[in-house]
Amino acid sequence: MNKDSNSEWLITNGLGGYASGSVTGINTRSYHGLLIASFEPPTDRCVLVADIEERISINGQDLFLQGNRYLGQQLPENLPFLKLFSADDHPTWNYGQQEKWNLEKTVYMPQKSNTVFVRYKNNGKSTFVLTLHPLYAYSNFMTAFKENEKTNFYSEINSNHLKTFAQHGAKPLFTSWNNGAFTSEKTWYKNIFLAEEQERGYGAVCDYYQLGVLEQVLLPGAEMTLCFSLDEQFSTTDLNKGIEAFIKIEKKVEKTVTSGFLKDLLHSGDQFAVDRFSTKSKSIIAGYHWFADWGRDTMIAMRGLTIVTGKKEVSKSILQTFLGSLSQGMLPNRFPDYKGDEVEYNTIDATLWLFISFYEYHQKFKDDAFAKKHLTKLRDVLDHHLAGTRYNIHVTEEGFLYGGQEGFQLTWMDAKVDGKVITPRIGCPVEINALWYNALKIYQYFSTYFDKEFESKYAKVLAAFEGNFTKMFTNETGTLYDVIVPGKSSDNSLRPNQLFAISLPFKLLDKKQQQQIFETVKEILYTPYGIRTLATDDPSFKGVYFGDQQHRDDAYHQGTVWPFLLLEYFNAYFNIYGDSVARRKEVFHQLKQLRDHFYMDAGLHCISEIFDGLNPEKGKGCIQQAWSVAAVTKLYLDFKLSDFQPKPLPKTKKAIF
Repeated sequence: MNKDSNSEWLITNGLGGYASGSVTGINTRSYHGLLIASFEPPTDRCVLVADIEERISINGQDLFLQGNRYLGQQLPENLPFLKLFSADDHPTWNYGQQEKWNLEKTVYMPQKSNTVFVRYKNNGKSTFVLTLHPLYAYSNFMTAFKENEKTNFYSEINSNHLKTFAQHGAKPLFTSWNNGAFTSEKTWYKNIFLAEEQERGYGAVCDYYQLGVLEQVLLPGAEMTLCFSLDEQFSTTDLNKGIEAFIKIEKKVEKTVTSGFLKDLLHSGDQFAVDRFSTKSKSIIAGYHWFADWGRDTMIAMRGLTIVTGKKEVSKSILQTFLGSLSQGMLPNRFPDYKGDEVEYNTIDATLWLFISFYEYHQKFKDDAFAKKHLTKLRDVLDHHLAGTRYNIHVTEEGFLYGGQEGFQLTWMDAKVDGKVITPRIGCPVEINALWYNALKIYQYFSTYFDKEFESKYAKVLAAFEGNFTKMFTNETGTLYDVIVPGKSSDNSLRPNQLFAISLPFKLLDKKQQQQIFETVKEILYTPYGIRTLATDDPSFKGVYFGDQQHRDDAYHQGTVWPFLLLEYFNAYFNIYGDSVARRKEVFHQLKQLRDHFYMDAGLHCISEIFDGLNPEKGKGCIQQAWSVAAVTKLYLDFKLSDFQPKPLPKTKKAIF
C-alpha cells in the first residue's frame, strides 16, 4: 500500500452506527465520518462528526497531519508525516518526522452507544502543540451534506464539553475533551471533494461545519482525548478511564483464538451483529457502508457469523426476529430504513434460506425446544407456497417452485435499473429449487425427529420433485439450466447458481453429475476471489464493475465475482472428492489472495462484496460484506484451515508507509 491508497478502515457499535474513513484521513465518501449514528437501530443513520483536521506546531513550524481534498485542488501534501497505520483491534495512526517528533492517534467505539473516542498521545521526546479542528455534519449518510439555513449547530459551551443541536428538534450531540483549551470559531468548510462518490455517479461535493478549535501543549508521554456522543453521560466521564473500561470489557469477551488470520476474521465478523430496536432482538447488517439488515443476506451470513462460531443466543435471537416477521409464508427481503416505512417482501429465496439456517442452528446447538416451538412456522411457509403467495410464487405439477412477475426481482441476482430488472429469472431458477428441495427435506427431517407426521401433501410434492428435477434441469453438457419454465423454455446461461444443487445439506444428483457441474464451474467461473456470475464468453458478460448506478447494476450479476459463493464451491468440492488433510491444505492455499485482500486492499480487515469479472484483484462494492466474511469464516471453522497457518505468523497486518 502507498500513501495514495484508497484503503479504508471501519469500526462499528452494534447498533448499525460506525466510524470509518480512508487510511490517509481524506474523506472520499458521504459515508465517511468519525460518528455515523443510528437513530433507529440499526437504521436511520446520520453523519454527525465528519472529521478532525489536525496539525502540530513545533520549532516554529505548523505541520498539517491530515486534511481533506477540496474541489479543484490536488490531494493535500501532508502525507509524508503518516508513518504507519494499523487496523488491529482499534484503528491507529502513527505520525512522525525522523527523530524530531512522534504522535499516535487511536479511535475507539464502545458497543451499544452512539459514541466515539479519539485519543492522541505524544510518543516522542519533543514537546509540541496539538491543534484540532472537529468538523460536524447533519445528514443522511447516503447524501453529501451541504450548508443550509435549517442547520445552524446551536451550541452550549461548557468548561470541558459542548452540547450541540444541529437544528431545531435534533438530538443533542455532546463533544467533550480531557485536556486542551477550546476557542469558539464558527465557520463552514466548503466544497470538500468526495472522490468515491464522483466515481459512483453521486453528489461528490459536501460542506462541513466547525464550531471551534481545541489546542493543547503535549509533553512527551502526554495524552489528549476527545469524545463525541449522543449519550450525555460521556460529557462528564473521565475520558481516559472510560476508554480503559471499554478496553477491559473487550478483553473479557475476546475469542479463545489467540492469534492469526482466524482471530482477525472473527473480530471482523463481529461488526455485523446488531440490535434491532423495533423487534427488540438481534439482526445482521448485510454490509458496510450502505446496507441495512436484509432477510436473504442475514439467513446466509448467520451460518458463518453466529452459528458455526457457537453464538447460540445471538443466533436464536436472529431467527426469532425473522420468524416473527413472516407474512403470507414469506420472509422480509429487508426491513425499512426509516420508522414507519413498509416492510418489503420481494424475495423468493430468503424464506428458503431460513430453513437452512434453522437446520444448521439445530445441528450445532441441539436446541430441541426452540426447533419444536417454531416447527409450525416452517409448516406454514410450506403451506403458503403450496397454495401460492405473492409474486406468483407457487408449486408446479412437477414439484418445482415457480416465481416471478414482470418488474420484480426476487432472487439474489436482484439488480434493477430504472424499473428494468437486469436478470428477471422468472420461472423455476435452479438455486431456488435446490433450496425448495432442502426446505421440504428439512421439514421431513424434523417431522421424523419429533415423531410427527410428514403429511402426504408434502410427500407428494417431494416425490414429484425427485422424479423430475434431474431429467428436466439437466442440459446436454450434463450441467444444469439456470432457469426453466417446465414444458416451455430453458435458460442455458452458465452461472454459479447450480452450485447450490451440489452444496446444500440435501442433494439428489448422483456423484458423476455433481462432478461434472463442479468441474465446469471450476474451469469457467472460479477465481481465487470468488465465483463469476456469468461465463466470460456469454454476450451479456460484463468484465468490469464501474461507473454510475446504472452501469454498476448492469454488471452486478453479469460476470462480477462474488466471494460468498466460495463456501458453496468448496463445500461441493469436499462433498464430491472427500474431506482429507491434503484437500484442506489445498483450499487453505487457494484462499491466499482473499487473505491478502483482507489485510491490504479496500477495507482493511474486511472482505469486499464483489470483484471485477476480469482481473478480479481490487475489491468493489461494499468494503465489508457480511456473507463474504461469513463464507470464509465457515470454511475456516468447518475444515480447520487454521491448522495450515505457517508459524511464526507473517506480519501482514500493518500498513507501513
